[in-house]
Amino acid sequence: MNSKDWDKFCDSLKSAGDVIQRDLVPNSGMDRAEGYRYLSRLLRLALEKFVEHNDPTTPRFYRLSHETAKIGCDNPDSFYQNAAISGDCQYRIRGTRGTVSYLGFGTYYGNYGSSARSGCSGYLEAHELTINPDGTFEIILSSEQQAGNWLPMESDTSMLIVRQNFLDHESETAASLSIERIDSPGPPPPLDPAEFAEGLAAAAAFVGGTASLFTGWTEGFAAHPNQLRPLDPAITGAAHGDPNIFFYMGYWRLADDEALVVEATPPQCEYWNFQLNNYWMESLDYRYHQVHYNKHTTGYRDDGSFRLVVAHRDPGTENWVDTAGHSHGTMGLRWAKADSHPQPLVKVVKTADLAGYL
Repeated sequence: MNSKDWDKFCDSLKSAGDVIQRDLVPNSGMDRAEGYRYLSRLLRLALEKFVEHNDPTTPRFYRLSHETAKIGCDNPDSFYQNAAISGDCQYRIRGTRGTVSYLGFGTYYGNYGSSARSGCSGYLEAHELTINPDGTFEIILSSEQQAGNWLPMESDTSMLIVRQNFLDHESETAASLSIERIDSPGPPPPLDPAEFAEGLAAAAAFVGGTASLFTGWTEGFAAHPNQLRPLDPAITGAAHGDPNIFFYMGYWRLADDEALVVEATPPQCEYWNFQLNNYWMESLDYRYHQVHYNKHTTGYRDDGSFRLVVAHRDPGTENWVDTAGHSHGTMGLRWAKADSHPQPLVKVVKTADLAGYL
């Protein structure tokens, strides 16, 4: 590790800023400010991933997406946990099931910003687990098949992602989890200068690669504004998505006197949600605004369908989705483990005509 390594790291971060200045990015103060904030958030996550928690011989859970650091249409209902792993090792997860509606474990290879292949090497859901009467369970992670609860890896597997989806944050309890490497005793070695330099380089590449990937998605969505279009599962799979989720994504744009009405009859599924994001595909601030609805929180019509109303101000209707001070951005609807994928209907309506339309 020397000053040149640090300079390369800083230069790479500076280059990542080019994404914010792309020609198709809206030229508004808020969009650009949110873009640079997005880069700063990605850097926080990248340093956690590639520097602080990068050792697969001593894995530990950390969070790669949360309320102030967000990636790729992050789900406000999801509690995400990550751990560095290696396909050359064996691991054990111990846990208690909790009561969350959806619990999934995925092993993945590749990273945003890397030229290596990217995808999912294994996936295991809670309903596939053998769980003890007291709610506890164990999962073995390895490249060789194991008896019992087994989560497959491949030789280039490098990351574990755990997704817990809440339907009701107030009443549900998250699973409690720990992870350990089975075949390696002892604490990690002291900081290795060369590995630290590699970690910094990977972190910078992650910032630029992540920002470029999802900004490219947004640019594609923006070509068809105010539509929710199905997203190819191969695309979400390569981006480390959940293989059990089917996405509809799009770009929304509303004038001050307009609302967006989203209607669908949800299929039989374990979970679904709709959410608003900003231009950078970060969920809008769900801590202070009602920017998403799910299977539990939505009000339904008598025929089992739902109608969501995206508007800048409360229109006095059921299922108001708050734009949180934004005039445009991205949006997503996901079905989890659905028996079908019905196409949602999306229509822009003048707010003055909204009552009559509804």
